[in-house]
Amino acid sequence: MVFLFYTAVGLLAATLGSLVGLGGGVIIVPALVYLGPVLIGKEISVATAVGTSLAVLIFTALSSTLTFLKQKRVDFKSGWLYFITCGPGAMLGSYLTQFVNAKSFQLSFGIFMLFMASLLILRDYIKPLDIDWRIKRSFTDAQGTTHSYGYGIVSALVIGLAVGIVSGLFGIGGGSLFVPAMVIIFRYPPHIATATSMFVIFLSSIMGSFTHLSLGEVDFWMVLGLAPSALVGGWLGAKIASKLSTKKLMWVLRITFFLVAIKMIWEGITAA
Repeated sequence: MVFLFYTAVGLLAATLGSLVGLGGGVIIVPALVYLGPVLIGKEISVATAVGTSLAVLIFTALSSTLTFLKQKRVDFKSGWLYFITCGPGAMLGSYLTQFVNAKSFQLSFGIFMLFMASLLILRDYIKPLDIDWRIKRSFTDAQGTTHSYGYGIVSALVIGLAVGIVSGLFGIGGGSLFVPAMVIIFRYPPHIATATSMFVIFLSSIMGSFTHLSLGEVDFWMVLGLAPSALVGGWLGAKIASKLSTKKLMWVLRITFFLVAIKMIWEGITAA
């Protein structure tokens, strides 16, 4: 039962996470906190769930990044720029986790997920902002199509910092904030944003995991249980993203976000 739990959670989280550039922690953290006591047989603290999730994201993001790399969808130049602040932000967010109690975490996590679900819905209706960014980029993908977009250094660094803090604090990778920001504000093509997001998540997850590890908030046995299927899921999600429309899966993800958000907000409010 424990093996099936790890396999199902790791595969589902990594596949959906890499498909849209989220990372997958949004599934791992609630699964460990709520289902862990029943299916694993022990209570899992919020801090341990977050730290373990972030460690598993290393494997998910590595697998999907390598797959996206073969498809020539990763914009490394802008990815390294985001990482300048995203990496330290992940360490800061990871450090702050120890000061957040379960009730506060559940409530804030639920509100955050509700906001992310709204962003994902609005993503289909909001046109990218028409801003004449100082830095302009062109990127040619594997199909030979050239895409044009741009960004400002300061704005990119600010977004990177915000994503890093969210990633370390909630253990979810931060792509749920990253991808909409890249698409709506900087006019990235969605598939370039998704692939580049996973590259940045890979790097920042390593830094955030070291902080959680130093605080004793990473369960190695759970990481070993989740990592194999997360590697497969990271590869599978990237493959699906290159061949199929993600519209239906995006709606599944939006509904999941809302359900998780409602449950965590309710438990955060009613917890003693």
